[in-house]
Amino acid sequence: MNKKLQTRFDRLTLDQQKLLQKLSALSETQLNTSPPGKWPISYIAAHLITSERLSLLYMKKKSQGISGLRNSGMVEEVKMWVLKLSQRFPFKFKAPGYLVEHTPTSEPLADLAQRWNAERGKLRKFLEEIKDEDLYKLVYKHPVAGRLNVLQALDFMIEHFHHHLPQINRLL
Repeated sequence: MNKKLQTRFDRLTLDQQKLLQKLSALSETQLNTSPPGKWPISYIAAHLITSERLSLLYMKKKSQGISGLRNSGMVEEVKMWVLKLSQRFPFKFKAPGYLVEHTPTSEPLADLAQRWNAERGKLRKFLEEIKDEDLYKLVYKHPVAGRLNVLQALDFMIEHFHHHLPQINRLL
């Protein structure tokens, strides 16, 4: 795997492992209950998994014709900067409808962890197949920011995770 991809993937995986370890101390009731109008912890985790899964599916599809894609440039760098900034503030964003439709509402932590690890394995396999010359191809599509490259996709996944971490911590 390319070193830049590996660094981001390792960060994403370490964050995931730390969270799952923290959640393993909770009961299923604690994982699946929340104040009115708030997502329970299990749903937040499922949301992160689903977001990563759908992102990977899109990147796999787009990478089938990767030679025909253009490289990212300054416009995408600016979009990524704004996207990162948006994730660091405690603003609420409405999750895209297709993401909500594909997110399980409740499942045991063991199932969540197993599913997340399986998805993470698929992501690793995909990243291992990315050639260095394709790192900057626009294979990812963010619902608001639009087309980004695979490095920016991983950066978003990291930011997205850390955007939801305070939400989880408040529920703990």
